[in-house]
Amino acid sequence: MTIRKRDLDAEPLLTPAEVADLFKVHPLTVTRWANQGRIGSIRTLGGHTRYKRAEVLRLLRAGTREVN
Repeated sequence: MTIRKRDLDAEPLLTPAEVADLFKVHPLTVTRWANQGRIGSIRTLGGHTRYKRAEVLRLLRAGTREVN
């Protein structure tokens, strides 16, 4: 297995279910937040939505008032 430099530099991404678990909400709520622009999201080449871990943790530390 070859590890590419860009793989090492890649920011960790979370699935909607992982984000929902952190915020104690349903995954569809996370999707709604993303659609409303309350949380940034990334679309993978396969069409899946992912969230930057650093941003999610920042919002979590700031409290859910920023997202709600």
